[in-house]
Amino acid sequence: MADLVKQLLAKPIQLADQVSKAAEEGSASFKQECLELKSKTEKLASLLRQAARSSSDLYERPTRRIIGDTEQVLEKALALVLKCKVNGLMKRVFSIVPSAAFRKMSSHLENSIGDVSWLLRVSAPTEEGGYECLGLPPIASNEPILGLIWEQIAILHNDSIDDRSDAAASLVSLVRDNDRNGKLIIEEGGVGPLLKLIKEGKKEGQENAAKAIGLLGRDAESVDVMIHAGVCSVFAKILKEGPMKVQAVVAWAVSELVSKNPKCQDVFAQHNIVRLLVSHIAFETVQEHSKYAIVSNKPNSIHALVLASGNSNSNNGDNSGSIDVKKETEDEVKIRMQHPLGDRSTNQMHKVVASTIAMHAANANNNKNQQTSVGNEASLNSHSQVASHSNGSGNGGNMKQSYSYSGISMKGRELEDAESKAEMKAMAAKALMVLAKDNSGICRSITESRALLCFAILLEKGPEEVKYHSALALKEITAVAEKDPELRRMAFKPNSPACKAVVDQVIDIIDKEDKRLLIPCIKAIGSLARTFRATETRIIGPLVRLLDEREAEVSKEAADSLTKFACIDNYLHLDHSKAIISSGGAKHLVQLVYLGEQPVQYSALVLLSYIALHVPDSEELARVEVLGVLEWASKQLNVTQDETVAMLLQESKSRLELYQSRGSRGFQKLHQ
Repeated sequence: MADLVKQLLAKPIQLADQVSKAAEEGSASFKQECLELKSKTEKLASLLRQAARSSSDLYERPTRRIIGDTEQVLEKALALVLKCKVNGLMKRVFSIVPSAAFRKMSSHLENSIGDVSWLLRVSAPTEEGGYECLGLPPIASNEPILGLIWEQIAILHNDSIDDRSDAAASLVSLVRDNDRNGKLIIEEGGVGPLLKLIKEGKKEGQENAAKAIGLLGRDAESVDVMIHAGVCSVFAKILKEGPMKVQAVVAWAVSELVSKNPKCQDVFAQHNIVRLLVSHIAFETVQEHSKYAIVSNKPNSIHALVLASGNSNSNNGDNSGSIDVKKETEDEVKIRMQHPLGDRSTNQMHKVVASTIAMHAANANNNKNQQTSVGNEASLNSHSQVASHSNGSGNGGNMKQSYSYSGISMKGRELEDAESKAEMKAMAAKALMVLAKDNSGICRSITESRALLCFAILLEKGPEEVKYHSALALKEITAVAEKDPELRRMAFKPNSPACKAVVDQVIDIIDKEDKRLLIPCIKAIGSLARTFRATETRIIGPLVRLLDEREAEVSKEAADSLTKFACIDNYLHLDHSKAIISSGGAKHLVQLVYLGEQPVQYSALVLLSYIALHVPDSEELARVEVLGVLEWASKQLNVTQDETVAMLLQESKSRLELYQSRGSRGFQKLHQ
């Protein structure tokens, strides 16, 4: 940078010297004007030489613009004074220079002096705090916001840690005002010093800088700039070592950047962001959460954790060729591990946690051959977890938490206030949700860890915001699993304790009709429709009851979710269709087809058509006159425009006509 600035300054310094010399040799007619120009040019030259001496401190973006503008001014000044340097009568006659030209040039030189002076002050502030009274450089008079942005970025480059924190806060305010300010901050080189502040600053400065980075990611192009500037490695470092409040802001910033540019999901994953975020939701949720797990023969200690297969449930009782591992009893597991959220009772979720950990321990050696193929981690040390506990009593005792999660030091973090812990988990879950969206690789990485178990626990006992973002994360993971059979078989096997825990909590939320969590949970259950056995009847009833919901969005999502149970793609569509009818779904669907808003009407009609197609001999369908409903719907223009639905409707009608009459005359007369 210093050499480049010196090159930029070389020409204007030469021009300034030429202007001074030519002004000194000007004709007597313009002597006073030339001397004034000479004086200002010499002052400008002195400032330019000072800038050359301190070139390493100059802020590049305004330097380029100011020096370029100054060079143009000096070229015009040289042309003007050369007109005054004439000999002979005829040259004097044809070299008339109006006095207004000198006044205009004098003003331009004054502006250049002001610009270079501002540049020197903003790039090398005084110990007394030169930034407080800087004002705007003349070059930014037509765009005041640009001068303010330059000033704040210059502070980020050169000033004290506290002043840099204030500058980052100012940039946060500017970028919140409008998108143009954000684009200017990026264009003027604000990303680099903000990232540097995140690495080097105090807690408040780190928070301000991380917040600014998150807000600056307004579009894919902006995010690309940050990716190339090294935002991933900086965020990874903070998520591993930073203060919890800063980590929460960084997790939020990850969610903002990835949501604006989903193409960068894998880049963040390559920097271990996913693993680090899972570690944060696991902190005080489950003590041993990762897929990296081996338990020693001592019943009450975890000595080392190494890479274990995420597909540990796939043995299905086949232990051939495996080495026997000491299996802990459930009581031993309880002694070694408190309930994640402090509840020491033997409730259902505690049993799930205990059984999951015991299962991982028992299967660790069985999966030894698979371990070398999962990721080929650079070293076991970088992915190990150490849990050091004091000898606790049977009731959980006083456990000294000086352990680490995936290399993250958690020492003293239990002393953080509950609000900070909740914010951290909420933002980590939000970031995982955005990273997992439409990305099979990241979803596989998440589900191979104990993240599903963590989400289940957080849905049960977490604060409201944590519950909400956990539900959204599960919605995205299950949506990917719906399209990815391998992921679905691996992560959501019916006999998996973590999967059972998730399903239990989601069904419980649907049963209670928790308004904020209801939609993502309905979608999650629908995405898992092909994983449920025919005997899993407890899922259908709660969804059918939601068809009678007053809120149209809830009824629509419930119908869409049930459609995934009843559609032809589901191998058990016949059993599920019968379960929907048995739960009273036909009556609700008929009402929605006739009385529902158009989106709800459409979803209800599709589901009703599938049920009629699979169970045409149902007495319940005949009782609620489904055939008449389908005939009426087939005459509606908005239905016939969709060829897929029209074909399904026609096929369902044909099947139903084989078993049922066309309905009562009164029904037909009512809807003619």
